[in-house]
Amino acid sequence: MQEVAQPDLGPDRSLLVVDDDEAFLRRLARALEKRGFEPVTADSVAGGKAAAIAHPPAYAVIDLRLEDGNGLDVVETLRSRRPDCRVVVLTGYGAIATAVAAVKLGAIDYLAKPADATDVVNALLANGESLPPPPDNPMSADRVRWEHIQRVYEQCDRNVSETARRLSMHRRTLQRILAKRSPR
Repeated sequence: MQEVAQPDLGPDRSLLVVDDDEAFLRRLARALEKRGFEPVTADSVAGGKAAAIAHPPAYAVIDLRLEDGNGLDVVETLRSRRPDCRVVVLTGYGAIATAVAAVKLGAIDYLAKPADATDVVNALLANGESLPPPPDNPMSADRVRWEHIQRVYEQCDRNVSETARRLSMHRRTLQRILAKRSPR
């Protein structure tokens, strides 16, 4: 078994990991524990909020889409309880709008799944001085449209009816678009 390098985490190594994919949650928590963190896990927005209120951690990794709601609600709770918490948002449904919303709520980074433990640790401990490299391939027109819809949706506080009205789109059409994965 290979030895994992221990990063400098500081005196408080507490970490909250929230994800509704149980296997991924266990794997990530175990990998982060090997890197020196002291993880507590939750598999829902309610569980994440409860853990954040009970013992606000120094670090957090929060999935964006959870079965009982949006992970950004957990980010808000974390920031209100512990403003210095370093939060990374993970998602399989990446969109510029949700990335912007996550950063505005206090997340320090936004990673697309599948992200491994090394990516997560690098994001949690990043000092923000280096810029990521530019993308190799730009977004397609379908992706740009989808990103715009996501941005308006976030600006309307995730209200489907209001978003549909602002986009001059039928509400059911918008719901179908939001239910699909993002285009490549």
